[in-house]
Amino acid sequence: MESPQRLSKAVVSKAVNDTALAATQTLDPSVLPQVLSAQCRRLIEGYHGLHGYASLPNVLWRAELGEFINKNPDLRRILRKASTTRSAKTSNKGFVEIATAILSLEILASDFASWSVMFPEAKVMANALLRSRGPRMPLMDYYLYPPKHISPSILAALAPPPAEPAYP
Repeated sequence: MESPQRLSKAVVSKAVNDTALAATQTLDPSVLPQVLSAQCRRLIEGYHGLHGYASLPNVLWRAELGEFINKNPDLRRILRKASTTRSAKTSNKGFVEIATAILSLEILASDFASWSVMFPEAKVMANALLRSRGPRMPLMDYYLYPPKHISPSILAALAPPPAEPAYP
């Protein structure tokens, strides 16, 4: 049987861990590594600058991130503002901010490119936040590993001009 002192230390340690876990159940985007967030933002803005921002809310919706966003007060606040504003620029900025935060978490949790080695505390937070979502990393799949199909519109845009008939 364990001594009361050892038992009380274990209870205190568990309480501290539970408190730390409860604190990480919500995401404050400002605690994510700024370097990683900046790179994720550039990737997302570059992608949607090329393909259009209209698909960004749909990307978040199809990835089934609604429940995750609603559980996090900061992301929920950003979503509410992005969804109700009349300014496309403000709306796009909000959706990019949400996607940036989630993509950063996914990269940290999956140890992509050794980011979690540089930021081990952030990895623990990311794992705790994403634990309820399961092993899927939908934004990493979307932005880093795009589908291998080629859109007909892309083929049409990149098709060479028709050959001019050769006249003797």
